[in-house]
Amino acid sequence: MKLVKLFDTTLRDGSQGEKISFSVEDKLNIARRLDEFGVHYIEGGWPGSNPKDALFFERARKERWQHTCLVAFGSTRRADKTPQTDNNLQMLLAAETPAISLFGKTWKLHATKALGVSPEENRELIYDSVQYLKAQGREIIYDAEHFFDGYKDDPEYAFFTLRAAMEGGADVLVLCDTNGGSLPGEVAEITARVVSEFGCPVGIHAHNDGELAVANSLAAVQAGARHVQGTINGFGERCGNANLVPVIANLRLKMGYSCVSDQSLANLKDLSGYVYETANVGTRDEAAFVGNSAFAHKGGIHVSAVMKDPRLYEHVTPESVGNSRRVLVSDLSGRSNVIYKMEELGMNKGDFDNAREVVQEIKELEHNGYYFEAAEASFELLVERKRGNVPDFFSLSGFRANAEKNADGTSHCEASIRVCVDNHIEHTAAEGDGPVNALDNALRKALLRFYPEITLMRLIDYKVRVLNDGNGTGAQVRVLIESQAGEKRWTTMGVSANIMEASWNALADSFSYFLYKKQQFQATEKIEEKEHVA
Repeated sequence: MKLVKLFDTTLRDGSQGEKISFSVEDKLNIARRLDEFGVHYIEGGWPGSNPKDALFFERARKERWQHTCLVAFGSTRRADKTPQTDNNLQMLLAAETPAISLFGKTWKLHATKALGVSPEENRELIYDSVQYLKAQGREIIYDAEHFFDGYKDDPEYAFFTLRAAMEGGADVLVLCDTNGGSLPGEVAEITARVVSEFGCPVGIHAHNDGELAVANSLAAVQAGARHVQGTINGFGERCGNANLVPVIANLRLKMGYSCVSDQSLANLKDLSGYVYETANVGTRDEAAFVGNSAFAHKGGIHVSAVMKDPRLYEHVTPESVGNSRRVLVSDLSGRSNVIYKMEELGMNKGDFDNAREVVQEIKELEHNGYYFEAAEASFELLVERKRGNVPDFFSLSGFRANAEKNADGTSHCEASIRVCVDNHIEHTAAEGDGPVNALDNALRKALLRFYPEITLMRLIDYKVRVLNDGNGTGAQVRVLIESQAGEKRWTTMGVSANIMEASWNALADSFSYFLYKKQQFQATEKIEEKEHVA
């Protein structure tokens, strides 16, 4: 199996993305995870550009890296400096990394307009800088900036600059699609020519401005590149860099290249999530391979097929990248969705003849605003109530909620409630931070002497979604309530044009679900105790 080396630039190029900011500690933590994952090169930053990157390299020197080679990034020397007097090159050496990623201008337009030097002078900048750093014992990864644009403008000059880097001693020539506008066919053709004419390893560094960075990276590998640069989750300037997550999965599972071990591949989703979390950026459910929706099935025909053979609607096994299959229950569901979801939730499927009836009710409820994908506890209650397995733990006789706002700015919320438990009416009242909190407190007070175990559960999240914006304050709303007891979390929902009624429905289901699951657990314990005695 041919080896493709992975070069991660999340800590440098990725940090240039909008809304992305890493502290030194963040960068060290991500680097440790990348090292553990098996990434070959980690570009830590540009030590000559800011104090934070310089501090990162200072602290990184004290780490013991097991699998990775740490890389410092910088540019060729300034036109008015020698390598020995150029501060950027000296900072690169001061970082004391085994490898240096050095970028130079490939496009004649950039040499003359951005640097203000002649094409020949630009070549000297590249050659002198590479030769000097190589003489200091470093591995030199030369990034040919704007290579594909430069090649399309003047292929001979683009090759002229590559030869300067190679003659200076570069270990890898990396072809950069810096503006991100190249197409896979162009990348493959041009990369193949470079590979055939240069006797050293060739790499690819693609940006995503045309939504083709991953495709361009894979095309370059097919053309002979054996070094791929990118970032975890595609972070980067403008539209981002090549996303190493799908690059790794495709190289390993589709193209037969060795880049990480099978064990590491199975941690791909965890790595992606960790970087999202550290960057304080929300994950993308639709992300290929690792997104929560990557192996989610909603259409009834799809689910029916997946139950027979997952290959019918899945291009790889979810477990291979650390993901898992999900089946969604919605108005698009069929009987297969309901059966699969029951199995997924650990429900006793048995001889469930009411599946079609449940499907029909789900379709009607979702038409009216319910959304069972977001509230699996409400789905489980719906199914088990149809099967007669959920007793009426309590029923509502009525409630009232008041919210007062005083002239001095203070507010006061109170709720009173009447519930029936075993033919006994319990009437209580309670205050709260808001009307829903007050209603929650009143219900707890009413149920406590009948079900003292409810002290173990608490509400941890409350969300309201307006369903038909055009109706203003009279719009239908969906309320989602997330609750927790120990490590167990569950979500219930209610829908109504009256926000308090929707809140009550979600609240009542939350308590009912907890009591039902508690009852199930106690019944299982009794069965196991009898079996043990027998």
